[in-house]
Amino acid sequence: MAENRARLSVNVNKVALLRNSRGANLPDLRQVAIDCEKFGAEGITVHPRPDERHIKYSDVPILKEITTTEFNIEGNPIDRFLKLTLDNKPHQCTLVPDSPDQLTSDTGWDTVKNESFLTDTIAMLHENNIRVAIFIDPIEKFIEGAKKVGADRIEFYTGPYAHDFNKDPKKAIKPYVRCAKLCNEIGLGINAGHDLNLDNLKYFKDNIPNLLEVSIGHALISDAMYLGLEKTINMYLNCLK
Repeated sequence: MAENRARLSVNVNKVALLRNSRGANLPDLRQVAIDCEKFGAEGITVHPRPDERHIKYSDVPILKEITTTEFNIEGNPIDRFLKLTLDNKPHQCTLVPDSPDQLTSDTGWDTVKNESFLTDTIAMLHENNIRVAIFIDPIEKFIEGAKKVGADRIEFYTGPYAHDFNKDPKKAIKPYVRCAKLCNEIGLGINAGHDLNLDNLKYFKDNIPNLLEVSIGHALISDAMYLGLEKTINMYLNCLK
């Protein structure tokens, strides 16, 4: 069982989506990010997509300026995304292989087929002192491939875990535990994200050795509608103790 304390990075995409639905500045994305940190969040995550349906490219420098913990930009490393990342130099860039029209990220990198592309992209980000994580499924050959292309961390795609958690938690977590042990052996840091929530987060954290960080947006913002933002963030932090 893991004894570490994982960090909570709040993905504010859904706040931006709500703001964009009315075309004004309510809710104020900048203020929400400030408040998330004030209430205990240890990072702010954004995932700008080409259609800017939630986070706009113009939001990124504003959020980078006010973030006092850790700023994480995630997305598909197309040219425009990479320029945005290099211009703003986040603490971490999480590479995600989602297509422009994808509703949400639902698969990780094939680090074998994309070895050359990922190697070059990660090297460029490293030259700018940006830590790099790769969004990945819990498959050993892809974990080994992530190490080979130079990633600092992987971010487990936890959608399948969340989907199967209520049916059989032990079975749902098994491939992640196996791959987490491999990460520890070869020196890859471990992040996680996607559909983690107040029901399944503690079990995931307690069973993944040396989990460093989770990025949570949709569930956390949904919970905040009922519980309030401050209480919700503290409930998620308690899951990570």
